[in-house]
Amino acid sequence: MKKSIIDKLEKLQIKLTRLEKLLSSKKIISNQKKLKKYSKEHLKLFNLISIFLKWKKIKKEIKSTKILLNDPDMFEIAQDELKILNLEKITLKNKIKTMLLPDDFNNIKSCFIEIRAATGGDEAAIFAGDLFRMYGKYAEYNNWDTEIISSHEGEKGGFKEIILKITGLGSCSKLKFESGGHRVQRIPQTESQGRIHTSTCTVAVIPEVQSSIKTVINNSDLKIDTFRSSGAGGQHVNTTDSAIRITHIPTGTVVECQDERSQHKNKSKAMSILYSRIHANKIKKQNQKNSLIRKNLLGTGDRSDRNRTYNFPKNRVTDHRINLSLYCLNDILNGNLDILITPIMQEYNTKLLLQIVK
Repeated sequence: MKKSIIDKLEKLQIKLTRLEKLLSSKKIISNQKKLKKYSKEHLKLFNLISIFLKWKKIKKEIKSTKILLNDPDMFEIAQDELKILNLEKITLKNKIKTMLLPDDFNNIKSCFIEIRAATGGDEAAIFAGDLFRMYGKYAEYNNWDTEIISSHEGEKGGFKEIILKITGLGSCSKLKFESGGHRVQRIPQTESQGRIHTSTCTVAVIPEVQSSIKTVINNSDLKIDTFRSSGAGGQHVNTTDSAIRITHIPTGTVVECQDERSQHKNKSKAMSILYSRIHANKIKKQNQKNSLIRKNLLGTGDRSDRNRTYNFPKNRVTDHRINLSLYCLNDILNGNLDILITPIMQEYNTKLLLQIVK
């Protein structure tokens, strides 16, 4: 374990001792608010330092066991013992690193995925449909629920825009790395001369905002329009003004929803997206100085973010943020996204840990 991490842990050990003294003082015991705050902090630090002390103990045992390697009669026993101790040491080190990372409350939330065709016309819309199916299959593998909130179909297939809600534990923690520009290189269905084209889509992953922390939105700040739904759906689509468009005037945020037959349900869905978008933009502004955002490991959902390229002729997917190329494009489009997301998460957590222990 790096010296910077050990130094950090030793400082936290001193802090734990101070907290224990505070929690035993009459002044804190009589103040329920402070008692609750310090008790919560103490529990988290106690669990972390307990593992750190175990790690230090294992480290000492490894040192003393290595001395036994010089004894021919104890050599094999010492070797076996060292294997067990080293494995335990690595396990404890990984636990410590995980516990040092700050809590991200978005990790336990559900999220919206907004997929939009960008450059490439009909082919970009078709690719947006491919991405939609990829995320749907990934959700199935993880036993997450999916719901289409809003969609605008492309003229030759796919979607000009589709918003999907994914509900399930850990969905936001993994999918938050998908925000940004996704580029496809292939011969489009619409290409008659067999030339390879490059098209792009943008993906924005937005955590769902819980009712307890929703930003207050005044009705006077909203412009609500109703219109007739477009796309497949029979007579209802052409005759009923059930689709909703909500504009938040102060921020210029516009949300549309037309997938439900009920105007009331469309409005409810649109408002949930609006709350989440406004909250996400607020957090984005707060985090603009964060070097992890600047390094684009967490995408912004903007077209300028070049996250990933899906190259069909070479069966290759490249994630440009960590320079990772995998030659299993079909597997990835069929929902095997963990082989891309896991390395990004590891890189993100490593960089985050380095910031904490500076």
